[in-house]
Amino acid sequence: KAALAEVDKQLVERKLLETTRHGGIPMIAKDGSRPAIVYAKPRALPAAQKDLPRIAVIVGGVGISAAGTADAAGMLPAPVTFALSPYGADLMKLADQARGEGHELLLQLPMEPFDYPDNDPGPQTLLTSLTATQNIDRLHWLMSRFQGYVGVMSFMGARFTSSEKALKPVLHETAARGLIYVDDGASTRNVAGQLAGAQNMPFAKTDIVIDAVPTPIEIDHALTRLEMAARENGSAVGLAGAQPATVERIAQWAKKVEDRGFVLVPISMVALKAKSS
Repeated sequence: KAALAEVDKQLVERKLLETTRHGGIPMIAKDGSRPAIVYAKPRALPAAQKDLPRIAVIVGGVGISAAGTADAAGMLPAPVTFALSPYGADLMKLADQARGEGHELLLQLPMEPFDYPDNDPGPQTLLTSLTATQNIDRLHWLMSRFQGYVGVMSFMGARFTSSEKALKPVLHETAARGLIYVDDGASTRNVAGQLAGAQNMPFAKTDIVIDAVPTPIEIDHALTRLEMAARENGSAVGLAGAQPATVERIAQWAKKVEDRGFVLVPISMVALKAKSS
């Protein structure tokens, strides 16, 4: 009963939850409802904005840094998507609050980088050395950390996302649960796009890492490149970490970006568009 009360409190659709040994994880409901649709926060765009270049900004690592998380929640407009780390504190409460403020959510999936284990994304990391069954079990643990997300996003997984054998079962399971997959752009060799296409799965890929060099001037330059990518391709995805200095620059940029002829949208409005185009 306590678990169900927690679910109710968090405004999660119980019909979209499957109970596993790790806890509740997303699923497609018997009536066909999908988490990627039910938990989406699409913007109703007036006719004049429908054909403008779309920019989705994802702020990752939400829930790890208390200061960065508080700044992100307080300063960023609703169309900015939050990617929550599975290792954050009070994730259910944080997810509930963020969704209440209009943000779409992603779950970050720690995946094996090329220099693992020297560079370790954390417990339950998806690894190329494990069987598909073992990785799916880890995926279910990660998926059970909180609810209400539209999709999952790779985290640090350059080796994992370049292995079709390792990634394919994970993407198949993610697609079967009605979720979007977002690639964080960690590897130029990743096979996620083609695998997602084969699954007919909503997919998006990071075009620009906004705070690759975390100084105000370089963040501003990266945001300019993000606008250029959106103008060139019709849409673009930027990724940044939930650090106070980064959040502050994005917040300032977001106030004026639409005056320059762009539309700031949640990730579902880029991923779903990519699927249908």
